[in-house]
Amino acid sequence: MKNNYFYKKPLSNIYKKPNVVSEVTSQILYGEKFKIISKNKSWIKIKILFDNYVGYIKNKDYTKDHKPTHKIFILKANIYNKQKNRTKYFLPFASRISMIHENKKFIEFEKNKWIKKSDIKKINHIEKDYLKILKIFLNIKYLWGGKSYKGIDCSAILQLFFYYNNKFYPRDTKDQKKYSVKKNVNKVFKKGDIIFWKGHVAVCINTQKLIHAYGPEKKVLIMNITETINRIERTAKLIVKKISSIKY
Repeated sequence: MKNNYFYKKPLSNIYKKPNVVSEVTSQILYGEKFKIISKNKSWIKIKILFDNYVGYIKNKDYTKDHKPTHKIFILKANIYNKQKNRTKYFLPFASRISMIHENKKFIEFEKNKWIKKSDIKKINHIEKDYLKILKIFLNIKYLWGGKSYKGIDCSAILQLFFYYNNKFYPRDTKDQKKYSVKKNVNKVFKKGDIIFWKGHVAVCINTQKLIHAYGPEKKVLIMNITETINRIERTAKLIVKKISSIKY
């Protein structure tokens, strides 16, 4: 099946196998484009077109008809009803929406579903300040396979910077490490350096500190670079495998 589809709910897990007790390997966001590899009554096997990620989602809540005009630029954007009253629902950062109608403060992206204009940017907007995006997720809980305000893992934060900017970057740390160009360093870290371990990644925000989604601390936080390297080596027996830098 060669047709492109778009996910039309705020967020869903992507599973390794077509079963809700299977491992959650990633998530799919509103407006994310994919192809269907195979399907049955309950499940579809998909390939995300942005990064070729393959997995299973429930066979529902998607459409062929979606032409994104805007994207979410805050951690989570409240969805409002037709009376412009706030609902209990949100769209996650980097969701891609289509404008149906607009007024002074809101745009309608589905029938009777509205988003504040202050929460969005136009679809072609580029945000070169990666720290602005990474820091959106500070204190969000660590969640394996997560990539939203409900929980996020270390590789997702880095990938979302590129996804927001419509630039390819792999989903998983092992693939990110292979894809990223190695940087020669003499133990002096700089802002924008990406530090890779086996199964983990962090980004330097200056010469002293980094930001990452860190499992042992159960959240996204800023830590001292040297202390983090020593702690990971001491507790997980892992050493730094590669250092790259965000090139944009």
